[in-house]
Parts: sequence; structure tokens; C-alpha cells
Amino acid sequence: QVQLVESGGGFVQPGGSLRLSCTASIESGSIFSINVMGWFRQTPGKERERVAVISSGGGSKTADSVKGRFTISRDNAKNTVYLQMDNLKPEDTAVYYCYCDGRAIGGPWRESWGQGTQVTVSS
Repeated sequence: QVQLVESGGGFVQPGGSLRLSCTASIESGSIFSINVMGWFRQTPGKERERVAVISSGGGSKTADSVKGRFTISRDNAKNTVYLQMDNLKPEDTAVYYCYCDGRAIGGPWRESWGQGTQVTVSS
């Protein structure tokens, strides 16, 4: 019903920057209202971590570990969420997953996940 496609991951040196993008594609013929969009990340052997989320109205929350360095933004007209990552650190290395939730009219609440994009921070 909803597909999330991420882009922008890559290999960067400590102190560098990347911008992740994620676009939600809604199945044709569906009327689906997206509420929250955001980013999670996961490293092998560790729990999935919520990095940042943003509501349809623009309110956002960012994890303490990335505050001051990462900024989440959203373009509702494009169904796209962005994560600007500055001053990247080696501990930011992870697979970053795009997230959204919402529902179709008359349908159940759903959560959707992207396939993930690798971010590697290393010298």
C-alpha cells in the first residue's frame, strides 16, 4: 500500500555530511494519510534506535545522540522526508531505515519501512 524508498547513504569521513531522502509512494487508487515520518538506524548486535521523527504538522523529535548535528525536515507535497546529517561520527555508522505511519480511509493503521540505506563513517 505504501512503499518507502531511501537514498543518500554512502561512505564519508568523520566530520563530513550526508543528506538522506525518503519518498513515500502510495498505491494508485488509494487514499492514504501519512502521519509521522522519520528515521531509525540499526547496527549489528544492537537495538534499533529512533533517530528522528516528524509529524505532518512539522513537529519533530531528535535523539539526544544526534541533536545539534542531524536535522529532520519534510515536504508533504512530495511525500518526502529528509535527514541532514552534519559532523558525522564513526558511531553514526548504521543502516538507516525510513519510517512512516498512517492509514487509508476506512482501513487499518499501518506502519511502513524502507529497505534501508547504509551510512558508513570512517577514516
